[in-house]
Amino acid sequence: MARFFPAFASLILAVFTATAPVTAVAQVEPIGIVIMHGKGGGPGGLVAGLAKGLADKGYLVANLEMPWSGKRNYDVTAAKGEEEVEAALAGLRGKGAKKVFVCGHSQGGIFALHLAAKTTADGFITITPGGNVAGRIYFEQVGASLRRARQLVAEGKGNEATELEDYEGSKGKYPISAVPAAYVTWFDPDGVMNIDRAARSVNSRVPVLWVAATHDYPSLVKAARPTFRMLPKHPLTRFYEAETDHREAPTTAIEEITSWTREVANASNR
Repeated sequence: MARFFPAFASLILAVFTATAPVTAVAQVEPIGIVIMHGKGGGPGGLVAGLAKGLADKGYLVANLEMPWSGKRNYDVTAAKGEEEVEAALAGLRGKGAKKVFVCGHSQGGIFALHLAAKTTADGFITITPGGNVAGRIYFEQVGASLRRARQLVAEGKGNEATELEDYEGSKGKYPISAVPAAYVTWFDPDGVMNIDRAARSVNSRVPVLWVAATHDYPSLVKAARPTFRMLPKHPLTRFYEAETDHREAPTTAIEEITSWTREVANASNR
């Protein structure tokens, strides 16, 4: 049983439309949603079930391969990543979406919070956000690699792919081939993947759905509520806790995401 706490390069990999008709009661206007996977993943991984589930419910879905995917390994800067999401939102609007949302899982969840400070959308969804580069353990693992990348940029070698390091709690530190000039924009402790900064910077005019998992990694379970409380107050911002784990959270959250996005869409129509 889930618990509710109201309160306070390839760009678009797939755009789905439902084959079954959607009733006026279920969804008055077309809703579009951009989905971003987690670190080292891709559109066909842990978010695939979420994308299909929402498409089956009549949503227009842009399931993206983001710069942190296993294939891309930070091939463009964070600013370019923002542009990719903006382009996807424009594509959804062009296909008829009247309301649009941005949703991210794990590392994508932190980026969704970052985007909520600057991207024009009707709401943002963060699912078990993880990969906070400002965390002590995280920085201990990749700090030397970040210093090396910065040095390469200073030497004029920032655009030459080289072996750097990434870190994930479930697998530890591992090598990747990345572009230093892009790498530094993702791993800067004060940058886009600093979850505290991202949460506090959210635009107070847009709501956030925070999806937590009771069986998530211990560090993420511990951080979820305190970080959620950093969000600006909005009547439709909500904390939803599902009895699931990190990997299954996107699929488990389909019904809550459906309910919440329709609630937000209907509220903005009043």
